[in-house]
Amino acid sequence: MTADFLAHLAMQADRIPDASALGTVGQRALTYRELVDTIDRVAANLGAAGFAPGDRMLFSIRPSVASVTLIFGVIAAGGTIVFVDPGIGPDLFAQRVALVEPTWAATESLLYAVSGPLAGFGRKRGLSLPRFGALEVRHIHSGAWLPGVPAGSIPLRRFTGKAAGSSTVPADPDAAALIVFTSGTTDDPKAVVHTRASLGAGLAAMGGRTSLAPGAFLHTEQLMMGLPALMAGARWAMPPYPRFGTHIDPVRFTHGLRSATHAFYTPADLAAALDALEAGAITAPTYLRQVALGGAPVTSALLRRARKSLPSTEFLAIYGMTEILPVAVTNDVAKLAHEGDLLGAPVPGVRARIAADGELVLAGPNLCRGYLGAEPLTEVPTGDLARWDGEQLVLTGRKKDMMIRGKTNIYPGLYEPVITAIAGVREAIMVGLPDEIGDERIVLAVVPDPGADDIATLLRTRLPHLIDTTAVPDDIVIVDKIPVSGRTNKPDRATLRDQLRAHLG
Repeated sequence: MTADFLAHLAMQADRIPDASALGTVGQRALTYRELVDTIDRVAANLGAAGFAPGDRMLFSIRPSVASVTLIFGVIAAGGTIVFVDPGIGPDLFAQRVALVEPTWAATESLLYAVSGPLAGFGRKRGLSLPRFGALEVRHIHSGAWLPGVPAGSIPLRRFTGKAAGSSTVPADPDAAALIVFTSGTTDDPKAVVHTRASLGAGLAAMGGRTSLAPGAFLHTEQLMMGLPALMAGARWAMPPYPRFGTHIDPVRFTHGLRSATHAFYTPADLAAALDALEAGAITAPTYLRQVALGGAPVTSALLRRARKSLPSTEFLAIYGMTEILPVAVTNDVAKLAHEGDLLGAPVPGVRARIAADGELVLAGPNLCRGYLGAEPLTEVPTGDLARWDGEQLVLTGRKKDMMIRGKTNIYPGLYEPVITAIAGVREAIMVGLPDEIGDERIVLAVVPDPGADDIATLLRTRLPHLIDTTAVPDDIVIVDKIPVSGRTNKPDRATLRDQLRAHLG
């Protein structure tokens, strides 16, 4: 059985107490002993404030040393972190809150202000935020107090300070540790529940597939890559976020790697960094030994560019999904040498099978407990089609027309019924137009009812409030009809894709 990850972290603090563990780029890092002691203080202070085992905490704080110690402290106190994206829109946010029934919320002060007294400022910047201050929960705010922070909200720094007591909550491997939402609509929010055991198994499997070890120095803001670094005894540094930004600029991130030996990128971010390297805008990092790539398909074209710009760096392509991560890992050499889309051998413990229709189905100790409010999962279908090549998995296609944009899997079948239910819409089909790095531009083709007024403008206004904002189309194209094929007149997405590509140029 995989050791509890917090217990493993405590073991590292006993073994290498003075080694650097967690910090922000350019600032002093907490040592392993300081990190574990801080987590213990956070857990104790949470308990003293009334946080109880089983409590759920909505979490809307950008990655930082303080936010990571709060995540660890909540789990150590027997609670569950619920990751919510404040940009999903008020309606979907309300549905997700209703599903998880949180008792606490940890939010940046700026979000309280921009969703409350400064909502007008937020709307001018294109933000449509839920009113965090109106949530009937106990509040924790990160950052200086700002207008809109609820009365009685507790500053995050108070939890990392002197302990008000001791934490004695025993580790329960079956306790829910993290809840993460997948893409969905206001009618069907779906929350993935990971336990301490499934999270620990995933971290152990990830660590075994990288060269992270004591002395390694990882740069990333991604929790599921930073934690394996800590489990391995390496140093994890997070890049600072811009004051009003929600995304790390990949060019600035690459320029700041300096002494980093390891880093994580999404394929889209690596492509942006390679553009800058190829243009001579930045120089290649000197010490970068290994880059992990995940969150979207890793194409051969991207890997060829990466090896040309960073010939001394190994690139890992990580395949997984929210429900089970990681599943398989391969490197640039093996992937480029293979004729198909190589995923690699399943990581230890993961059980993979190919269903009768070719779909890849997965199980293992790192599989989530299931979806909140539903029966536990014993295995999970991926939506991907695959085959075996010896002991390695090869991706052969996608099932149910899944599209991928950034880090998000988008299933059009989730959204098309919602869109066609809007008055004035006769038919609506979503397709993806892929680029060379595997990212897809989402295009919505709409056949309007006769006489319907400016359906495209109506949809641009309505959709961010009806569907996950990560699935809102990049383009809306009005068409006379949707092409069909076969005896059942099923929408011909391939033909439609060609037509839309020609239309958009």
